[in-house]
Amino acid sequence: MLNIIFGDIKNSIYHPPTYFDNQYEDDWIIHPLSVEMIKDVDKSEVKSPHLIESPVLGPISPKEISGGVKTLILMAFDDTGNIFNASSCGDNCAKWIVEIGRKKDLTINLHHVMDFSSAGDFDAVMLNTGKPVHGYAEYFHEALKIKR
Repeated sequence: MLNIIFGDIKNSIYHPPTYFDNQYEDDWIIHPLSVEMIKDVDKSEVKSPHLIESPVLGPISPKEISGGVKTLILMAFDDTGNIFNASSCGDNCAKWIVEIGRKKDLTINLHHVMDFSSAGDFDAVMLNTGKPVHGYAEYFHEALKIKR
């Protein structure tokens, strides 16, 4: 289930890309979910745990993928119970956040109203109010009330 909380919260990982650079595991990079997310968001191809082929940057290491993909990979594979700042992701990561939330309990922290319109149908709980939402319209309506 996807849980969303807006604003500053204690013990949230505010800058997930830095955390990723110091915590990721090789297996995370070559997992089929990561390979798909890297291809979709960064338009890059995973060649090995240490080599990713970027059409813009050429051969890069996992430490050079986008901050959004780093955050998604942490959401999917970091099992420490950390809450990650999803505002470090672009809206092109929203569908992946929903997908990860379908597979496991995932709590994210937002500092902006993320555009989940491309994510299709989804369920989430808005932790600021405790209200469950079903789909983008309900999420958006509730998020606007929280962000006021």
